[in-house]
Amino acid sequence: MKYRIPTGKQETIRLGDYPAYSLSDARTWREDCKSLAKRGLSPMALKRGDQIPGDVNPAMKELAQAFIRNWCLKAIEKSKAKEAKTKALDTVEAFSWRWYTEIVEPSNSDPRNIHRLLKKEVIPAIGKKQINEVAVTDILAITDKIKNRGSDQMALLARNVLKRLFAYAIAREKTRFNPAAAIEAKFIAQAKSRDVALNTEEIGRLLRGIYQSSMKRTHKLALHLLILCMTRKSELIEARWEELDLDKREWSVPMGRMKKGKPHLVFLSLQAVAMFEELQKLSSGSEWVFPSRSDLSRPIARSTLNAAVRALEIDVRDFVIHDFRRTASTHLHEAGFNSDWIEKCLAHEMQGIRGVYNRAQYADQRREMLQWWADFVDSQIQDERKVIIGLFGKPY
Repeated sequence: MKYRIPTGKQETIRLGDYPAYSLSDARTWREDCKSLAKRGLSPMALKRGDQIPGDVNPAMKELAQAFIRNWCLKAIEKSKAKEAKTKALDTVEAFSWRWYTEIVEPSNSDPRNIHRLLKKEVIPAIGKKQINEVAVTDILAITDKIKNRGSDQMALLARNVLKRLFAYAIAREKTRFNPAAAIEAKFIAQAKSRDVALNTEEIGRLLRGIYQSSMKRTHKLALHLLILCMTRKSELIEARWEELDLDKREWSVPMGRMKKGKPHLVFLSLQAVAMFEELQKLSSGSEWVFPSRSDLSRPIARSTLNAAVRALEIDVRDFVIHDFRRTASTHLHEAGFNSDWIEKCLAHEMQGIRGVYNRAQYADQRREMLQWWADFVDSQIQDERKVIIGLFGKPY
């Protein structure tokens, strides 16, 4: 509000923000300010902390002291409380979890590594710092500590995660500087492509863990089929029954669902046929091989199998579903199968002369190879352990 004191000077004073102060507070404060101004005292001077003039009468002095108690001191307390709350929300720890909840979880199909990195490396090191106080040396301290353990790639991941975190902080006007972006990735480590391929023991341990878990039977079969058929996840979970000819042991994936935009023919092992036959009984008449539990007119979500794998409690290296394809390719190459047959099973198109000859599709060879692969996977699951998974394709 604006007011004039008896000397003729005009002043402006502000109470604070709603809802910290109610409408009733504002009205009472306004009347107190007017009362002081009419009697020659400046509410602004009192708020500023100036001494009450010594020549005022006792009644006026009491009014001034009440104004200070009721409004000036309370305003300082409220301001300090607001500042403390803001600072608490702007610590690296608080802002990191805000970023993780708002940005990482909704957009990342497997955020476990980022969660683990924040919890074990970032928060203990700089969690109590204000987001705008973090310096390049703080980031280097984190990455150097990880590198000293011999984990160069994890150190690079830490830098990349922090770069994204501070980019979000800048967008939210919490800071103006990205300390992680100031460090070039090449100064930490050279990025490596992912090369996880499960060994024979891990294949058996993984599939035994899948079948012994509490996940839905259809999800168990889906994960098993991904290994046997060497297809991509989206190609399998969006499969329709019309694409399958179980008598011929063939599955025709249409071009619209293939990465390269070309139709793909998958030759099915006896085990795969038996799994599809079981899935047909479980599909409740849906056109989809893997119908959604809540709506038979659509397939399961793309994240369903990822969530099922994340829930597994097994001693197997961190892997993603796409590693199933690399695993099959690795073991088939090691077994001496022709690379062209393997690449065709993976729907990888080759160029040049080999691509021309590849048009024959190596149908007989691929049938034989995929049956060998299914039998090989079976032998890793059994491993002399009693695990009931189903006698897929067995002549019993």
